[in-house]
Amino acid sequence: MARTALDTTVPDLTGRLAVVTGANSGLGFGLTGRLAAAGAEVVMAVRNREKGQRALDELMGQNPDARLRLLDLDLASLASVRSAAQSVFDEDRALDILINNAGIMAVPDRRETADGFELQFGSNHLGPFALTGLLLPALQRAEAPRVVSTASIAANAGRWQWDNLQAEKKYSAWGAYGLSKLSNLVFARELQRLSDLNAWGITSVAAHPGGTATNLQTTGPRDGRAPSARQQKTTERFMQGVDQGILPSLYAATSPDATPGGYYGPNGFLEVRGLPAPARLPRAARDASAAVLLWEASERLTGVHYAEIAESVAR
Repeated sequence: MARTALDTTVPDLTGRLAVVTGANSGLGFGLTGRLAAAGAEVVMAVRNREKGQRALDELMGQNPDARLRLLDLDLASLASVRSAAQSVFDEDRALDILINNAGIMAVPDRRETADGFELQFGSNHLGPFALTGLLLPALQRAEAPRVVSTASIAANAGRWQWDNLQAEKKYSAWGAYGLSKLSNLVFARELQRLSDLNAWGITSVAAHPGGTATNLQTTGPRDGRAPSARQQKTTERFMQGVDQGILPSLYAATSPDATPGGYYGPNGFLEVRGLPAPARLPRAARDASAAVLLWEASERLTGVHYAEIAESVAR
């Protein structure tokens, strides 16, 4: 039996500023449209500016009153992350909503980011970790800042590999993806714990889209190759559309009832499809010691230290 669906009515977001990563397609595109329709000004953080411009133009065609703009961001490069964060910080405005949505899935062979990290762990976790930390001052300017981390049902199969975070000893496409998504979920929960402990004022929430058909299935496992007609038919049969897939993240980002440190996903069988509801928390995500280890490793690898940044804001 499906769990009771949550109310995804979006409140008036007029005057609010949001940053959505990976906003040119899929979930990011859908979330950008919904936030803009509610009155928010949305910064579309994209890796490919040409694709970003096409997405922006399409959204403006749907909603001529939308307030949208592009921001160059490659989560596989800490230099790009720092540059993007600095651009937002330099505006001297409050950042109300940050949705860490962009990612890559199940790359068939081991690859590295510009900084030498395994591509999935680097792009899916370390990049968003650094971006959020660097945007902490802008978030703390807001009255009720919200950070949403996009996990996946693949987090259920994620396993901690403290001696192989970069998959240098052994690489598994789905193993690396599961680890990165487990890391997204644990990051969201640990960010909330630290925010409460240190009075940072951040509400951190995680969400996953279940089985939602996006270009993630081609850019990752298929290495950019288009699916066959049979594969496309299977996708359409078993996966839900973007309009429904965005709802858990939309709830996490905008609902006044979203639980700080909460986790949301579809309410159907195995959380693959359905309407948003509280999601099942994997056992590995409940390990408090793992959360501390992940945070320490993330700060060491990225050079982004949240406490130092928060302290500089307080001064």
